[in-house]
Amino acid sequence: MVAEGLAGEGRFYEAPLVTLLPPMKSIVILISGRGSNMEAIVQRCAAEGWPARVAAVISNRADAAGLQFAAAHGIVSAVVAHTAFTTREAFDDALAAAIDAHRPDLVVLAGFMRILGERFVRRYEGRMLNIHPSLLPMFPGLHTHQRAIDAGCKLAGSTVHFVTPQLDHGPIVLQSVVPVLTGDDADTLAARVLATEHQIYPRAVRWFVEEALQIEHGVVRHRAAEPQLLAAL
Repeated sequence: MVAEGLAGEGRFYEAPLVTLLPPMKSIVILISGRGSNMEAIVQRCAAEGWPARVAAVISNRADAAGLQFAAAHGIVSAVVAHTAFTTREAFDDALAAAIDAHRPDLVVLAGFMRILGERFVRRYEGRMLNIHPSLLPMFPGLHTHQRAIDAGCKLAGSTVHFVTPQLDHGPIVLQSVVPVLTGDDADTLAARVLATEHQIYPRAVRWFVEEALQIEHGVVRHRAAEPQLLAAL
């Protein structure tokens, strides 16, 4: 408290100190299906009191189950159906308009199953994250778990990275590692990897909104040297 004199009265009152908090970051999450990583981010944001809020969840599919989760948690949702557009560019423009309505500090791809054009990606460069179910740069694209098994990999995992125009590339923020077990098929391996995704994706998003990340020469570092690997071995 601060004591201040009242002019001409010789009396004092205590004025409250004003603490300036950093502004809340706005997050927009893009999904195409259930959005289990979206759920994990929403829940951890609330439970841990991040300096952020999930402003909107946007899907390219009206039947995406994750939209129901968003509505149940009071989060604005929207659909920008890719089937309504004849070109990728037109879809990208409509999607960008829907995103920008929420003035996002961060755009999060959480199972968003559309390839985004370079112009769209450049628009959100440095503030768009994706998670991919492999240890990038290995196995970009689809069918990652079966490809890891077929290659005889002893480890598999997932990668949170900043999005760049090159598909499933970009500076790596955080990775998880799980063993590939004897008898694994794509489904059992995928389930074990997904459990780690639900841990590392919220962590990476929190680091971003807390401004704890820095990128130097394409390499992401945590300013306080937090571990950037989760090993579920």
